[in-house]
Amino acid sequence: MAEKNQKIKMTDLPQGTGNFRLIYFSELVKRPICIGKIKNRIGKLTDVVFALTESYPEAVGIYIYHGWGKPTMFIPWTKVLKIEDDAIFVGPPEEGDKYPPFIDQQGWILLDKHLMGRTIVDMDDRRVEVVNDLHLIESRKRLILVHVDISFNGFLRRWGLEKFHWVKDDLISWKYVQPLSVEDAVSTDKVSLSVTRKQIHNLPSEDLADILEELSNEEKSALFSALNSEKAAETLADAEPRTQRQIIANLRKERARNIFSEMTIPQLAALFSVLPHDHVSDMMKLLTSEQAERVSSILSERESTAKGMMSGIFLTMPKKATVAEALAKIRQSGMEPEVISYIYVVDDNGTKLAGVVDLRELVLSADNTALDEIMATHVVTAEDDTQEDLAELFAKYHYRMIPVVDSNDNILGIIQYNDIMKGVETRIKL
Repeated sequence: MAEKNQKIKMTDLPQGTGNFRLIYFSELVKRPICIGKIKNRIGKLTDVVFALTESYPEAVGIYIYHGWGKPTMFIPWTKVLKIEDDAIFVGPPEEGDKYPPFIDQQGWILLDKHLMGRTIVDMDDRRVEVVNDLHLIESRKRLILVHVDISFNGFLRRWGLEKFHWVKDDLISWKYVQPLSVEDAVSTDKVSLSVTRKQIHNLPSEDLADILEELSNEEKSALFSALNSEKAAETLADAEPRTQRQIIANLRKERARNIFSEMTIPQLAALFSVLPHDHVSDMMKLLTSEQAERVSSILSERESTAKGMMSGIFLTMPKKATVAEALAKIRQSGMEPEVISYIYVVDDNGTKLAGVVDLRELVLSADNTALDEIMATHVVTAEDDTQEDLAELFAKYHYRMIPVVDSNDNILGIIQYNDIMKGVETRIKL
């Protein structure tokens, strides 16, 4: 993707900066804001507002949040007189004795709210990184965003632990990090970071599908909206069932129609087979009559889904239950050994899946340990997955069983490895 430099090259900086000072955003957060003199303190810097101008974003103001029901405050950057180590000094407001409340504008971003902690796709090795800090240039009374810092140092600075400077800074030039347009994905102006539109189309669809699995729903939608129809079709076909359902749920009909036109009949059938039944009928209307007939024919041969094949014999325990309580329940259950490979941890209502504990982890833990201390929270689940989808999940993760959940993550049952793989082997022999 970008050069990751510890030493800043002049070619990485905007032209016309002249004499400049480099500042990390984490160093500015909570710095006192004073009008003219240090004694005239009006609050602490909460965030800095930037405009997404060509090449490099430039600061347009300071955002102050007072809390306790008090109105916010917006100080235009033209009012900033100087940035000192102990305070930021600003001029008086144009009218009255207070600056006006912050009102968001199109094309504006807030560094902390919209960028810090966000996910970024690293084009060098195609893995997902996190923005831990932002590197700014102060020059000629301007403040410009030039780099994002993905190193652990940035994380330490955010928590006031900059004295523990363990590794070299890992900086990526803003030239290679552009906000995606989320106009087709969300109704707000929040920004998710990723690669530029031009660069993202150079990624193989398999890699994009893997990346989508790591992102939040909003980030998935933002990333997917940046793809053209052809690339979107390839990526959607390579994505896992849950990701496919999440993407389809957020697509506008015309966008979906264009993507479906780029997909083959087998790809469409595979996609539709993992969608909820009521959603399939809506999507069918976006196909040509010939496509719909051929897809329906294939789907009729794939009627078996996870909910139809699941077993209702499984063990659940609440999050605060102890290891001793879980082991006692196992001993009292009388269940076959293959059914108790995992304990599924549920919320206080007793239905929503919160995590999973492997039996091996259970027996190695102290009796008084709560299950939510040892459970894995990222649980691979199935919903309306077909037998082929389930076989792929078992082959990928090597689990002995996979829980089946509804759209609200309430656990409904479990699918066992042997039941699925026997069916797949039978079809292969036939």
